[in-house]
Amino acid sequence: MVVHVKKRQIVLPGEILAEGNKFKSGEGTFREGDKILATVIGLAEIREDSVVVVPLEGVYMPKPGDTVIGKIVNVKLTSWDVDILAPYLATLSPMNVSGKPVDPVKTDLRRIYDIGDLIVAKILAFDRTQPPVLTMKEKNLRKLEGGRLVRMAPTKIPRLIGRRGSMINMIKKKTECQIVIGQNGLIWVSGSSPESEELVVKAIRQIEKEAHTTGLTDRIRELISQKT
Repeated sequence: MVVHVKKRQIVLPGEILAEGNKFKSGEGTFREGDKILATVIGLAEIREDSVVVVPLEGVYMPKPGDTVIGKIVNVKLTSWDVDILAPYLATLSPMNVSGKPVDPVKTDLRRIYDIGDLIVAKILAFDRTQPPVLTMKEKNLRKLEGGRLVRMAPTKIPRLIGRRGSMINMIKKKTECQIVIGQNGLIWVSGSSPESEELVVKAIRQIEKEAHTTGLTDRIRELISQKT
């Protein structure tokens, strides 16, 4: 068996991933003779006895300067691993956290952020040769507590924000909810009641469904006005 790709390598449709009969053709692939080829643009992986391609459509690709919402998934001795819904886990180090300087040798980082914590951060650096590097040393970058998390296709986030923030500011004003938007497709919503949060979720779902249409801001305004 010959494997032609590295783990999480981006591949194109028709690209040969492996040859031989050791592995099965999994999701996002097909077999042609003794070759396994990709059917979609995505990330190649070997999973147990199968070769698969995870589609890139809808997957967030990090860009420096992006604001993202992430979940702490691992606490190391000198850093945190953060899931930002990208093909790669992001890294947050104590030097990029606001507040007093932290000596990771003397401090248990779990006292600051623990597994499962949600944070809003910014992509400080990313060039695909190393994991995305996060920072929380700017205004409004913090741990998120309470509220609820909503997922949206990253490509639809600009429509949720609207021109010069028109859409999202209107939703915030009419629902009186706090809303934090991550460009990785995660939105945090916190309101004074479950009903107000649910109204924001309904608005988000309608925006995602009708993002390509005109007059959407007026329809969302009407939806919120009817419910309030």
